[in-house]
Amino acid sequence: MISIGQLLVLSSRGENPSLKEATTRRRRKRSREGETVPFEGKSHILLLLNMGDVEEKEQKLSKTLSTDPNDYTIIKEGDAEILMLANNEVFYNKTQVNNRDISIAVLRTFISKRKEEHAALLSKKAKVEHQMDPTQDEPIDISKEPLKTLGGKVRRELNPPRVLEALSASGLRALRYAREVEEIGQVIAVDNDKVSVEACKRNIKLNGSMACSKVESHLADARVYMLTHQKEFDVVDLDPYGSPSVFLDSAVQSVADGGMLMCTATDLAVLCGGNGEVCYSKYGSYPVKGKYCHEMALRILLASIESHANRYKRYIVPVLSVQMDFYIRVFVRIFTSASAMKNTPLKLSYVYQCIGCDSFHLQCLGRTVTKNNSVRYAPGFGPVVPQECSDCGKKFNMGGPIWSAPIHDQEWVASILENVKSMKDRYPAYDRISAVLGTVSEELVDVPLFVSLHNLCATLKCTSPSAVMFRSAVINAGYRISGSHVSPLGMKTDAPMDVIWDIMRCWVKNHPVKAQPPEQSGSVILSKEPTLQANFARAFASLSKSQAKKVARFLPNPEPHWGPKVRAGRQITSKHVSLLGPQSINRCNSHEEGDEPDAKRPKMDDSTANS
Repeated sequence: MISIGQLLVLSSRGENPSLKEATTRRRRKRSREGETVPFEGKSHILLLLNMGDVEEKEQKLSKTLSTDPNDYTIIKEGDAEILMLANNEVFYNKTQVNNRDISIAVLRTFISKRKEEHAALLSKKAKVEHQMDPTQDEPIDISKEPLKTLGGKVRRELNPPRVLEALSASGLRALRYAREVEEIGQVIAVDNDKVSVEACKRNIKLNGSMACSKVESHLADARVYMLTHQKEFDVVDLDPYGSPSVFLDSAVQSVADGGMLMCTATDLAVLCGGNGEVCYSKYGSYPVKGKYCHEMALRILLASIESHANRYKRYIVPVLSVQMDFYIRVFVRIFTSASAMKNTPLKLSYVYQCIGCDSFHLQCLGRTVTKNNSVRYAPGFGPVVPQECSDCGKKFNMGGPIWSAPIHDQEWVASILENVKSMKDRYPAYDRISAVLGTVSEELVDVPLFVSLHNLCATLKCTSPSAVMFRSAVINAGYRISGSHVSPLGMKTDAPMDVIWDIMRCWVKNHPVKAQPPEQSGSVILSKEPTLQANFARAFASLSKSQAKKVARFLPNPEPHWGPKVRAGRQITSKHVSLLGPQSINRCNSHEEGDEPDAKRPKMDDSTANS
């Protein structure tokens, strides 16, 4: 009689005829974007569902999941496949394919940059050794002698990076890392939900020997696991359902020096000013409502990560920060240096935003004082604004502190974009992530926040100039301007707000508006004569490279209901139709007809993944 283990081996080799036929049919139906296809190889699913029946513990876990193959579908994304239940027992969101794709692109670039930095470090040490030993004719050639001693110590080769997916759910992200990222080491998938861990282990088996050798699934609280594995992981990936704030303190401790923290936040209603007091309690910053609120959300998250890192004499260097779909995603490297940590106040600022005309000004927290060869740190000068707005006379709202230093590293962005374009067939969401990265590569990295052209015109109640004309006027005035990946109408510029309003005053002179009440902000602004005569003649750099080539920068959603999904474990009802669509609701209702209602799952904390 053939054992279960032998059957699993046969199934993985494709020697089961029914499994082979089902696999062939399934692969014909899939598109490059990763289509969800019902799996007809029931024998294979039964083996995977019952593979843990030998041990008593796994028997108990398997009772929480259905053993009927008809309840499962196989979802393929990239090179990974997962088994998914139709009743929302384990969380999965197809929308996050953009998130996973861009994370894989960053991870590939990180591995490449890490090797370059290691080689440069060895070369530097070799030169120092040569200077200390004048009897040596030539410096050590590290490419030919990678394991020779250096300074009495054995030079060790760079180990493959270890990756921690702190909130794994189905394990799809961890499996894609293991199968798609070359030269990656061990991938640890952690979740504190037993059903999710059991599903993750089955998905690891489903993906063959490579996944089994690289991916491990653990049942644990992510916070405790990271605290007990300090500085052990080269990459830590946080993608929670909601706010990542409770995981940040332990996450910054678990990243190795020079490693990378990837962090997602989906609570944009909080970060964008809907609940300012909640944002302050979670992130230590108070948001203000403005057209730039999504970029401010990115900067609030970066400031929060920096605050947690500083407690352990560490600091962050942002590599890439993006807002896509319904979430924000930041990629930061973490280093340890007590001296470099002192520069943190120079990277943070408070924001003053006028309640009338939405003009904003930044107040840096700190400054440096140089005397002779010594540098001293001091509080920043202020205030940067009077009690009332100099443009419209209204009061200011104050928010922050936010991260006011660059949120991207353009060298990294260029490398990531080049990698994506060279491997476009490997990214299911290539069109979307290439558009985002292309727009990010053209941003002014040293300009925090942005102005909205339509918002300026709404304040003055005037018709809007074209984006090319407005950008030309700013460039002709001697300032820089670029677009923003956050908003199609966003304009990032180093021109002060009084110059912006002078340009708009000149525009209104040529395009008059109807008379407005004198107390309105627009009327107050237009009552002043411009000190700058704007030149709207088309400037050479008024179009970005992508605009000049007519490359799409902001793509529509590929399908309806492309957004957040219901938290795992919650029963899907008609009130979720706006999130899932009527077809998903009907499918779930028909699936549950005639079944006894299951016992309600206990309420889980925020460590259920948004994978």
